[in-house]
Amino acid sequence: MTVLARRLLAEFVGTGLLVCIVVGSGIAAQQLSPGDVGVQLLENSIATVFGLGVLILVFGPISGAHFNPVVSVADWLTGRRRGTGLTPIELGAYIGAQVLGGVAGAVLANIMFDQSAIQISTHHRATTGHLVGEVVATAGLIAVIFALARTGRAALSAAAVAAYIGAAYWFTSSTSFANPAVSIGRIFSDTFAGIAPATVPAFIAAQIVGAAIGLGLIGLIYPDPAPAENVVTPHPERPLTDPRITP
Repeated sequence: MTVLARRLLAEFVGTGLLVCIVVGSGIAAQQLSPGDVGVQLLENSIATVFGLGVLILVFGPISGAHFNPVVSVADWLTGRRRGTGLTPIELGAYIGAQVLGGVAGAVLANIMFDQSAIQISTHHRATTGHLVGEVVATAGLIAVIFALARTGRAALSAAAVAAYIGAAYWFTSSTSFANPAVSIGRIFSDTFAGIAPATVPAFIAAQIVGAAIGLGLIGLIYPDPAPAENVVTPHPERPLTDPRITP
């Protein structure tokens, strides 16, 4: 298996498991705490925090553990002038793997809890407050990731990113999707964690705006670009024929 194939597999599996954790813990929360949305959100957010941290540790050394198209786009944008970061071909492949993984993760969670494998959510979320929440959540996520990368502290990403997402579950009105692949994946589960298809385009637009704001802010505060290997976590493995590697 080529290095790029391994990286894409890591992004597919990692994003799939992330969505599986979000959707699966949402279904479990509904079953364990019926009628108490606050407790359901607490259960859902705790599972996501621990699960995301572990996934970053497991897959980070291979692919960087992006699990998120806006993170991959930001990696490409910040690295394109210096020949670091993802190439356009790698970027497209990463996004495809992440989206497919997100859908597969939702289906897997449905099956594990004896739900219909394929569902379409009816949970509409696109209020003005929700969209502002997604801008804030995504801007903060990008800021955390690239602040760590540009200050040589990317090894802390597992804890810091997971902690931020856990907090954003509660301080944003949207419960911090902050991820187009996760948003698309969650269409396919009509449960506590689902999102209606009609809502997703607005959520993704808000996430793109938030990513641009977060990246712009980091560009002002930390102007030195991050090495590609440090977003989200250090992943130095590249093909020996990669022209960006010098002896």
